[in-house]
Amino acid sequence: MDVQTFNELSPAEAEKLVRPCLDVPRWMDDIVQGRPYTDVNELLDRAEQSGKKLTPSEVNQALAHHPRIGERAEGETEEATLSRREQAGLGIDDDTQAQLKQGNAEYEKRFDQVFLIRAAGRSSQEILAELRRRLQNSPEDEVAETAEQLNQIARLRLEGLFS
Repeated sequence: MDVQTFNELSPAEAEKLVRPCLDVPRWMDDIVQGRPYTDVNELLDRAEQSGKKLTPSEVNQALAHHPRIGERAEGETEEATLSRREQAGLGIDDDTQAQLKQGNAEYEKRFDQVFLIRAAGRSSQEILAELRRRLQNSPEDEVAETAEQLNQIARLRLEGLFS
């Protein structure tokens, strides 16, 4: 899709298009209401600025649409398809899978949320190292890191829509 076509969509159509990038109503409204955009970079900048304002409740809402790292997203939604694509290149062997499963359980016990990280461009070993590092975060720091990861994922997904 090009930006001009996006600018011409109805608000409902534009929202439906960006929802799989980050399913947070305030963020989607901000992107849709920011139209018209002159180019993709302007749209991406708006999305990034809006994503930097994610609240803890918005982070929780967005996490509902993300599977555990190392687990295959189920369903036929656009979010599930994107998640499967993003994790496809990780090349997770059985040992790493077991370590991720254990790390995910520890993380969920500590933070009461799923561990989220931008998988695209990372190896399974990098993700595992980040999981271990982030287990040492305070709850407040972890919400901030999760929000940043959501913002990075949203940007990559938007770039994919407009490439």
